[in-house]
Amino acid sequence: MPIAVEQRRASAVPAPTHALAVLLAAVLWGTTGTVAHFAPAGSSPLAIGLATFGVGGVVLAAISARRVLAVLCRREHTGWLIAGAVGVVLYPAAYYPSMALAGVAVGNVVALGSGPIFAALLEWAVDRRRPDRRWAAATALAVAGMALLALGGHGGTAPAADAWRAPVGIGLALAAGFGYALYAFAGARLIGRGAPATGAMGALFLVGGGACLVLLGIVGLGPLAQPTGLLTIAYLGLVPMALAYLLFGYALRALSSSSATTLALAEPVVATLLAVLVVGERPSAVGWAGLVIAAIGIAVLAVPSRAASRLRA
Repeated sequence: MPIAVEQRRASAVPAPTHALAVLLAAVLWGTTGTVAHFAPAGSSPLAIGLATFGVGGVVLAAISARRVLAVLCRREHTGWLIAGAVGVVLYPAAYYPSMALAGVAVGNVVALGSGPIFAALLEWAVDRRRPDRRWAAATALAVAGMALLALGGHGGTAPAADAWRAPVGIGLALAAGFGYALYAFAGARLIGRGAPATGAMGALFLVGGGACLVLLGIVGLGPLAQPTGLLTIAYLGLVPMALAYLLFGYALRALSSSSATTLALAEPVVATLLAVLVVGERPSAVGWAGLVIAAIGIAVLAVPSRAASRLRA
């Protein structure tokens, strides 16, 4: 899941390598659900999520240790650090269980699609920045698509009698979307107060990732303690977590956050393709319709309006 925080002013003509970096990061993010699906039998999705963000968060913080320490030492950052850390914990704790219940494709689309919606609502609540009509129309499309996904989007292997699984999974995906919006919003607040982007996000991931590791100690690794389980955690924590975020941060040196976020829409496409081709998920016609409608809503949310583009020019 991309962090839509702009690190510096984008250059007029970004190099193609920056766009490729975003696309590669999106591809890596899109593999998370499929890799988690093939974790050792009996593995807890909650444990997978906590381990992923625990390991990845500590690695990301270590890369920018000095800047992270500078952010942690300033008392005025404490409130937003706590709020962002709550989001860091909530996201993996809800995201991975959502895919286990609703399917890899559905969990990804709903979590990614609801993130910008919750981000706008947070801006409305905190900054009194009221969303415009374009946001309302895009949100209506995304919500309609998610409702259809709840009705017919489940592509997992659970018996048809377990009709509760898809709605509960979508509810968890919405919680994950809120967690993502919360830590991205908190990170933007820290950066707005003068903290460097790498230090702000590294501090959030360190505090939140540390909390994830504490919770993991309570939940336990279970089957993830096997060699294949440890390899799963290593891949998820180091590749789609740490490496992908480093690629995304590199891209933001030359791309605007809106452009990078639009390119990152490759993530749900990759996740859906892998869910169908590798995992074997088969959403119903209603589910496919929901996926398409939700994707259109996400695209409208991500693509900057002409007015916003003129303001940035």
